[in-house]
Amino acid sequence: MSTPILIKNARCVSSKGIVKQDVLLRDGKIAQLGEIGESTAERVIDGTHLYLLPGALDPQVHFRDPGLTHKEDLRTGSMAAASGGVTSFFDMPNTKPSTITIEGMADRKRNAAEKCVVNYNFFIGATNTNLEVLNGVENVPGIKIFMGSSTGDLLVSDTKDLDNIFGNGSRLIAVHAEDDDIINAAQEIYKNSTDFNHHQFVRPADAALKATTLAVELSIKYQRRLHILHLTTLDEVRYLEIQKSKAPISAEVCPQHFLLSAPHVYQKLGAYAQMNPPIRDLQHGEALWDGLVNGVIDCIATDHAPHTHEEKAKPFGQAPSGMPGVETSLPMLLDRANRGLCKIEDVVKWMCEKPVELYKVKNKGHIKVGYDADLVLVDMGIKRSIENGKLWTKVNWSPYDGWTTQGWPVTTIVNGHVVYQDGEIDESVKGREVLIDA
Repeated sequence: MSTPILIKNARCVSSKGIVKQDVLLRDGKIAQLGEIGESTAERVIDGTHLYLLPGALDPQVHFRDPGLTHKEDLRTGSMAAASGGVTSFFDMPNTKPSTITIEGMADRKRNAAEKCVVNYNFFIGATNTNLEVLNGVENVPGIKIFMGSSTGDLLVSDTKDLDNIFGNGSRLIAVHAEDDDIINAAQEIYKNSTDFNHHQFVRPADAALKATTLAVELSIKYQRRLHILHLTTLDEVRYLEIQKSKAPISAEVCPQHFLLSAPHVYQKLGAYAQMNPPIRDLQHGEALWDGLVNGVIDCIATDHAPHTHEEKAKPFGQAPSGMPGVETSLPMLLDRANRGLCKIEDVVKWMCEKPVELYKVKNKGHIKVGYDADLVLVDMGIKRSIENGKLWTKVNWSPYDGWTTQGWPVTTIVNGHVVYQDGEIDESVKGREVLIDA
């Protein structure tokens, strides 16, 4: 049972505005809002000059557990999340073994219950043969389809197989949208390259658009709920602006795809800038930000996908793709709010409210009586530098090494328990399975 906590004089943020009030937390829930006496709680947190946000939900991470835990595991990944104000996450199925069975899903949830300091849930992975599992597994955020080159048994690129999945069932489908044939042809062209800048051409923009177009067409055909993961191109934004109204379609963007740009990011970071789909040139990044601000893109995710320094030291063509991001995503967006590029209300919409709405998550994403006490206090005046070697992710590096940003989480609360405060994590806190309103 959590100790009753009273947060005094906090500026509570929603997409609709900011209200200064006290917030009482009891039994893991938001128990009362308004002007509340200190005698109602055993612990009082002074929220004066701070902003209180609903805890962020990161709907796409790869915490590498099971099978690849030398890169990350559910404990270290969830600690990184907590330090960044992320109180819930959805993890992807490309583990070892892949999460493609009911038994495998149950094992991951049991493991998470033991290790996670924030709340969790997991996507079920689609293959060409597990349709019964996709529709039978209970309480998951959705079905993950890798439409482009992937590892293991998770590639589903044949149109007939995709049609079969879209045409059977009602659960949300989330797609990694890159066309496999286009990627394979491009890989042949650049097979002898040593230039990491060529990664964006090995996985070109037309590969993303072609796969996104196919997924949208199937969504429209069957009126199937579709979420397009990590959008990266100007053409996809323009296409979705026209097509989104024809079916229940949403999309997300990762901060790195509008904060970083080619070619200089590859020149500076090499393999550390390599991820799938790739970071592209500035025109794409600007279009992605505009799409987010204008509502064509619905929410923020990180695609937190860490690899070790040893793995990233390999040459182009051998180094793995992916980068960390779960502990820096909220600070990066708060910094943009500080610079007048958006409002803090927008940040709450993109990182708290919209993911909860899109995935039909119960009792999260808002500061309301009866909702789960998943909250983050942020200080919009704090300036802090991101430094490799001083991060919570197990690989302990960031593509933003050396960046100084303004606006940082100072206290993170999960289910009424303070899990992160003053740079320290309480590892005794246990997250819970995120409940989906199917």
